[in-house]
Amino acid sequence: MKRTPTPAPPSLRQIQTALRAEADKEVAQSSKRFFKTAEGEYGAGDKFLGLRVPHLRRQVKIFEAASLETIRKLLASGFHEERLFALFLLVRQFKRGDHTTQRAIYKLYLDSTAYVNNWDLVDSSAPQIVGSWLETRKRSPLYKLAKSDSLWERRISILATFHFIRLHDFEDAIALSEQLLHDSEDLIHKASGWMLREVGNRDVDVLINFLDEHALDMPRTMLRYAIEKLPDRQRKSYLSK
Repeated sequence: MKRTPTPAPPSLRQIQTALRAEADKEVAQSSKRFFKTAEGEYGAGDKFLGLRVPHLRRQVKIFEAASLETIRKLLASGFHEERLFALFLLVRQFKRGDHTTQRAIYKLYLDSTAYVNNWDLVDSSAPQIVGSWLETRKRSPLYKLAKSDSLWERRISILATFHFIRLHDFEDAIALSEQLLHDSEDLIHKASGWMLREVGNRDVDVLINFLDEHALDMPRTMLRYAIEKLPDRQRKSYLSK
């Protein structure tokens, strides 16, 4: 019986052609404002095709067989949505892959953090790849990332703990929040406060212990994010300190 040949994996050109076919200039302009791309802002110089996330997620199912080399090239794109699409592909392949595939994706991710350079790129990939890979391994890479000069590598470190938090493992989220307590960037304050809030959603006593020790030293943004789900009286009490 004649065997049907396996289709070739999609090429970089095929993926880019499909994505760019639905580019929208108005969406691109809106995205440039939303992701702070003006000079001096955190996303300065980033470029947008004008594609919304639901469209990208639909395309992931079509191009999920892309090779890691093709995804690596796509991740180096100057266009934000192509980098995001590359990360969506990596997350999908990581989830479905064997140990060898997952290790290769984790390594590719950490070798490519220069391109994971906005909050949505970090938030949609760090827990699923970095956090998932480190679930049963030493967490030391996170503490190295937390000391990085790169805002985005520091955000990767704290967002990766979301994977652990979902498993009711809070130790690294708490330790990294302490390490990042005096970070200079508001986007880190938001991320740390968010992770603390997620801890509190699962074990409020762990959050309260952290707040009782650090509330006076926490950046205001971090504190507001962390206490968002607490009862009104408790929120007011921490804010008045």
